[in-house]
Amino acid sequence: MKLLLPFITVSILLFAGHYLRLHVKLFQKLYIPSPLIGGIVGLIVYQTSKVLSLHTFTMWFDGLVMLPAFLINIVFACLFLGVTLPSFNTVLKKSIPQLSYGQIVAWGQYMVGLGIFIGIISNMWDLPAMFGAVIEVGFEGGHGTASGLSPTFEMMNWPEGKDFALASATVGIISAVLCGIALINWANRKGYTHRSLLIENIPEDETIGIIPVDRRPAAGYLSIHTDSLDAMSYHVAIVGIAVGIGYFLKEGLVAIIHFLQAVLPHATYTTILTIVKSFPLFPLCMIGGLIVQLFSQRFDKHETIDIGLVRRIQNMALDILIVSAVTMIQVVIVIKGIVPFTIMVIGGILWNIFCLLILAKIVLPDSWFERAIAEMGQSMGVTATGLMLLRIVDPDYKTPALEAFAYKQLLHEPFMGGGIITSMFIPLLGIGGIAMAFNLFYISIAVIILWLIILLLFKYKLL
Repeated sequence: MKLLLPFITVSILLFAGHYLRLHVKLFQKLYIPSPLIGGIVGLIVYQTSKVLSLHTFTMWFDGLVMLPAFLINIVFACLFLGVTLPSFNTVLKKSIPQLSYGQIVAWGQYMVGLGIFIGIISNMWDLPAMFGAVIEVGFEGGHGTASGLSPTFEMMNWPEGKDFALASATVGIISAVLCGIALINWANRKGYTHRSLLIENIPEDETIGIIPVDRRPAAGYLSIHTDSLDAMSYHVAIVGIAVGIGYFLKEGLVAIIHFLQAVLPHATYTTILTIVKSFPLFPLCMIGGLIVQLFSQRFDKHETIDIGLVRRIQNMALDILIVSAVTMIQVVIVIKGIVPFTIMVIGGILWNIFCLLILAKIVLPDSWFERAIAEMGQSMGVTATGLMLLRIVDPDYKTPALEAFAYKQLLHEPFMGGGIITSMFIPLLGIGGIAMAFNLFYISIAVIILWLIILLLFKYKLL
């Protein structure tokens, strides 16, 4: 029953989200993903059941709280599986402008969040320094990263951080679509886009989320004969191995720190051990996936890892993760901190708008609006949101924005948006408090300046 009820609940919520997206015009116009809609439905039902003490209903949701922190490991383990990894020089050459701009946007979310925390929130509310990272974790990281950091927030004695981060991710993805479409209409009027697909001319099948029968693509290719092993089972096993490598990497790091206990000062040993133990598992699962893919490229002459099937596993895990995470947001906690949370979120939205309207036009070498709108969608929502906004302004992908964005993700994801940097900030702020918030604020400014210099050097062909 512990597994059966959550499975049924998630299935109902996913179907409910899809049904509402199919029939409610507002959701279609806003391109709200079905899992997010289903999660909001679940949130309403769950919170109502708690208020009315309807234990018969709440018991159906109890197991959902454990799913997001587990599923995010699968999502990140899949990032590089099945991807033919190009040379580092190729990736760097094609992605420098987009990577630089994406890093500026991401580090700016830290700069703005920590700046607001230091200048306003810390002087008016009793909130930990980790609150200053809520924008980046929620916007750049999304629901998956917010859920994956749940154990870290708990180890840092601020479990409420997960709920603020999830609320930030929810606001971020909705704001990305609303602001994105408004900015696209503005850019069309100003003539800043190379070519645009009018919002009203977008095919109905894209708005309702249904692919017509005669245009349905293959979900993947079977690389294993079924009489040997089902291809999906094989790919689940590959993903599990990647997760396992990530797990043993973390355990190995802890073992190394324990081994060094005799030579490290006690305070240093305790601090490093706390950081390593509180470091989330999912970035290491991403490294595990990269190791498996490199091994496959070198030794698997049959090329048995199919990217289509890997993406099916990854997307299914992400859909379940989102619907579960949104459903289990503790609304009471967010309401208690609604004023500082609102200030923080508004600051994050304004930063992203500033980057698109002012910064992108100055520093990006070409197709500045197309490049920036894709980045805005991704840095406030998910990659799919960025690609959706890009398709509206570049329907035939005639600009270099899509290729640059794709290559940029290979270098950006391992560090920001749920990568190593995102995962490090929470334990550092949890241990260092307000003093660490100041340090990381100045570091964020310095990193932004560095990426700005790189971007300008590239634009004027000095790099």
